[in-house]
Amino acid sequence: MRSFRQLWPTLKRLLVYGSPWRKPLAVAVLMLWIAAAAEVSGPLLISYFIDRMVAKNNLPLTVVAGLAAAYVGLQILAAGLHYAQSLLFNRTAVGVVQQLRTDVMDAALRQPLSAFDTQPVGQLISRVTNDTEAIRDLYVTVVATVLRSAALIGAMLVAMFSLDWRMALVAMAIFPAVLVVMAIYQRYSTPIVRRVRGYLADINDGFNEIIGGMSVIQQFRQQARFGEKMGQASRSHYLARMQTLRLDGFLLRPLLSLFSALILCGLLMLFGFSASGTIEVGVLYAFISYLGRLNEPLIELTTQQSMLQQAVVAGERVFELMDGPRQRYGQDTRPLDSGTIEVADVSFAYRDDRLVLHDISLKVPSRSFVALVGHTGSGKSTLASLLMGYYPLSQGEIRLNDRPLQSLSHEVLRKGVAMVQQDPVVMADTFLANVTLGRDISEAQVWQALETVQLADLARGMSEGLYTRLGEQGNNLSVGQKQLLALARVLVDAPQVLILDEATASIDSGTEQAIQRALAAVREHTTLVAIAHRLSTIVDADTILVLHRGQIVERGTHQQLLAAGGRYWQMYQLQLAGEELAAITREEPLSV
Repeated sequence: MRSFRQLWPTLKRLLVYGSPWRKPLAVAVLMLWIAAAAEVSGPLLISYFIDRMVAKNNLPLTVVAGLAAAYVGLQILAAGLHYAQSLLFNRTAVGVVQQLRTDVMDAALRQPLSAFDTQPVGQLISRVTNDTEAIRDLYVTVVATVLRSAALIGAMLVAMFSLDWRMALVAMAIFPAVLVVMAIYQRYSTPIVRRVRGYLADINDGFNEIIGGMSVIQQFRQQARFGEKMGQASRSHYLARMQTLRLDGFLLRPLLSLFSALILCGLLMLFGFSASGTIEVGVLYAFISYLGRLNEPLIELTTQQSMLQQAVVAGERVFELMDGPRQRYGQDTRPLDSGTIEVADVSFAYRDDRLVLHDISLKVPSRSFVALVGHTGSGKSTLASLLMGYYPLSQGEIRLNDRPLQSLSHEVLRKGVAMVQQDPVVMADTFLANVTLGRDISEAQVWQALETVQLADLARGMSEGLYTRLGEQGNNLSVGQKQLLALARVLVDAPQVLILDEATASIDSGTEQAIQRALAAVREHTTLVAIAHRLSTIVDADTILVLHRGQIVERGTHQQLLAAGGRYWQMYQLQLAGEELAAITREEPLSV
C-alpha cells in the first residue's frame, strides 16, 4: 500500500505548477467559502421559520416573504459563485496542462537518442496527451471538489454546533467511518489505477504501430492478427476499469449512505429521548438537512481519491520522462574552422553485453573524402552516429577540429556536423520549411540548393511553388526525391563535416552523377564521410575503410584495395556481376 506520504512528493510537484495562477485560485477559494456559507444559511432560515413562526402560529406576510426571498437569493448567490469559481479553476487547469505539455515535449526532445531505441512512440504520446489530461482533472475536479467539500463541511459544522452541540457530536461520528473507507479505498485502488494507465499507453502504442505500418499490414493480410492484438489490449483496459467501478460501487456511495442512515437514526433517538422542548423541531429539520448535504461532500471527497490516484500516477509517468537523462553536450562554443576527424581506439556497445565496434582508429584530414563500406551489420551506420555525437562512447575518443567531440556545445556540433540519412524525415509542412528547418536562410539560397540536387523543376511545377505543403511524411514525394530534399537541407548551409548514409541509394544514375558533381564542389570546404553499398559511388574517395563485424579489416584507395584482392575486391566483383546480369536480363526479350 502506498501511503499519502509516498504520494505527497509527486502531488506537491503537480500542485506547484499552479503557482503562477495563485491569485485566480485565491479568488476561487474565497468564492467557495462564500457559496458554502450561502448554502448552509438556507436550513438555518427554515429552522427559524419552523421554530419561531410555524410553531407559534405567527406568520406575518412580510416576514415570510422576506425569509423566502432571502432563501432564494442565497441559493442563487451560491449557484453564481460556483459557476464563477468553476471558470477560474478550469482556466488554471488549462494553463497548467499547457505548461506541462511544453515541459514534457521539451524533455522528450532533449532525451538521448538511445532512449528512443527501446521506448515505443505510443508510450511517449500517451504521456504527452492522456497523462497530462489526467493531471488537468486534478485541478478541474479534485482540487475544486476538495476545497468546495471542505468549505461546505466546515460551514455546516459551524452551523450545527451553533444549533445544538449534542446533535453535532452525533453527526460527527460519520467522519471516523469515512476515514476508514478512504484508507481501504486507497489501498486497493492504487495498483488498479496504475494498470489502467499502463493499458491505456499500450493502446496508444498499438494504434501508432498499426497506423505507421498500415501498408505492410494490408500487404501481408495481417489485419485480423493486429485487430486481435488491439482487442486484447482494449479488453485488459476494460477489465481494469471494471475493477475500479466495482470498487467504487461497493466502497463509496452504498457504504457511506449506510453510515449516513445510522447517524440519522442516532439523531432521531437523541431527539426522542431528550426532554420535551430541549431540542426543537426546526433544529431537528436543520440537522436532517445538513446530514443529507453532508453525505454528498463526503462521498465526493472519497470518490476524488480515484481521480487523485490517476493524477498522481500520471504525474509519476510524466516526471519520469522529465527527470530522465538528457542528451549531453559540452561547453565549447567556438565554431569548427576545419573538418579534421580523429578516431582513437573507439569501442561501442548499444548494450553492455555486446560490442558493436572494436578498437576503431582513423585520421581524416580536412576537406577529404572517406568512404565506409561493409556488409549489413558491420558497424558503418553506428560509426556515423558516433561521429554525430548521438551516443556516448564505451571506450576511446573522437576529436573534431582537434577538440574532443564531447566538449562541443550543441550549436557548434549540429552546425559543424550534418548527416543525410537513407530514410530522411519529411515534415507535413511547405517545401520551403522542409529545407530551411527554421534557420535564417533566404529563398534564393533555397533555390540554389534545389538546383544543385535537381529538385528545382519539381518545386516550380507544384501548385504553390516553395510554399506547397508536402503532406504527411512527404507522401507525395518519391523515396529518391525525399533523399534529394534531405541533401538540399545540408547544402543550403554546408557544414565542416558531411556524413552521407546511403544518401544516393534511391535515385537514378543521371541524378546521381549530378549529385556527385555537387558533392565534388562541396568538398572544397567540407570533409565528406560516405556510407555506401553501391561501390561505384566511392571510387574517387581518398580513403576507403572496409568494416567487418565492427572492425576495420582493410583501408586504402579504390585501386589499392582492388589490387589487394581482399574483401573489398570480392564485394566489387559481386556488384559487377550483379550489374552485368541485370543488363543482360533487360536486353533479352520476354519469352511467351
